[in-house]
Amino acid sequence: MKKSEKIIGGIALAAVAAAATYFLTGKRGAENREKIAAWTLKMKGEVLEKMKKLKTINKEAYHALVDEVAVRYERAERVGAEEMEHLKNEVKGAWSHISKQLVK
Repeated sequence: MKKSEKIIGGIALAAVAAAATYFLTGKRGAENREKIAAWTLKMKGEVLEKMKKLKTINKEAYHALVDEVAVRYERAERVGAEEMEHLKNEVKGAWSHISKQLVK
């Protein structure tokens, strides 16, 4: 494995860990844990898993990934449009926290 691949892998892993931490322990972490339904955790987990596979992690790629996963969950889980929009905004809002971790 090349040194650059190791660095990219480390950055991706740090971003995934930062996102998971933000979702469950952020400002509204306690509230989120109480309200999160099983499908919501699955969706966030899928976003995190797919983040690992991204070659380049930037805001546009992250937002596109969230939208892609959200469309699938909106169909499969029969989630209301308002609830899904709120969740997408929350997950996309995590980018500011994730990007700070990428810089480190």
